[in-house]
Amino acid sequence: MTSEDRVDEPRDDQSGASPSVQAVVLVGGKGTRLRPLTLSAPKPMLPTAGVPFLTHLLSRIREAGITDVILGTSFQAHVFSEYYGDGSKLGLRLRYVTETEPLGTGGGIRNVLDELTADTILVFNGDVLGGTDVREVLNTHEESGADVTMHLVRVSDPRAFGCVPTDETGRVTAFLEKTQDPPTDQINAGTYVFRRSVIEEIPAGRPVSVEREVFPKFLSEGRHVHGHVDHAYWRDMGTPDDFVHGSADLVRGIAPSPALGDRHGESLVHEGAGVAPGAVLIGGTVVGRGAEIGPRARLDGAVIFDGAVIEAGAVVERSIVGFGARVGPRALIRDTVIGDGADIGARCELLRGARVWPGVQLPDNGIRFSTDV
Repeated sequence: MTSEDRVDEPRDDQSGASPSVQAVVLVGGKGTRLRPLTLSAPKPMLPTAGVPFLTHLLSRIREAGITDVILGTSFQAHVFSEYYGDGSKLGLRLRYVTETEPLGTGGGIRNVLDELTADTILVFNGDVLGGTDVREVLNTHEESGADVTMHLVRVSDPRAFGCVPTDETGRVTAFLEKTQDPPTDQINAGTYVFRRSVIEEIPAGRPVSVEREVFPKFLSEGRHVHGHVDHAYWRDMGTPDDFVHGSADLVRGIAPSPALGDRHGESLVHEGAGVAPGAVLIGGTVVGRGAEIGPRARLDGAVIFDGAVIEAGAVVERSIVGFGARVGPRALIRDTVIGDGADIGARCELLRGARVWPGVQLPDNGIRFSTDV
């Protein structure tokens, strides 16, 4: 069997037969690090380069020929089903399994077992923006004969992550906590391939971590846990800084996404948005549907949600402006998150990690870091 034969195999699902590969996407987290944006919507549904973040992942799954997908939901579970329905608009068959209480990564995978009919299960952490070819991970799993295959990505500074060393054959040898002297630059990228029979062994009905409990147990038992290692694009989208940079990377084409096609450049302005003459949009800025950008405004790496208004002369850098929010004339917004419907008065200055909660109104000159008004 050739490599091309293997990667095309999941398409059998289109005929109505039992699929050879199913995908599970874990989207149950509350996204607390992205508040206040996640007060109104789950993190995977926040607009990223103008479409819900989850859509980028689902489009990659579909591009790999996998059409049977189960979403493991918890927080605001109804939002996913109301938006995606049965998945047919994306060429997918989507189903939803909701946790009544948080179960962790391992517990979340075990919780969807009743929906799994394939022998090979591809599991994604719904927080990660990735660029690896899903088919290559599946091929590594098949060729190695592993019980579990992990996608491992090499990073320039692995000290902020747990490390996963492998031997010369690619077998995982350990799971190591964060350390100032990591023995490898390989980290867990949050994508796994399981044999279905292995998922059956995860304890049911209680919180379980695959990283702290399941995988270390498998290694102690001598089970075959394999690593697929590459340098593909990878970013955890859990913080405002990562969210802004990930969105900009999508807009600029640095992070690949079939959901955007060939729409790449220094900015992406969606249908129905208005950009006045003299406005400058650079750095992977995205302007959502129905948003309005005033004359002489400068947006650099900005994420502007649908219906937001940026008034004349305002500067927005590396920041997120929520649904229907307004930034007044000549305001300066830098490294900041502005919640839905907030109103930022003229000449306000919000810098260095500021967060404005939904609906909050700041008067003209209400917050400043400089003395001139």
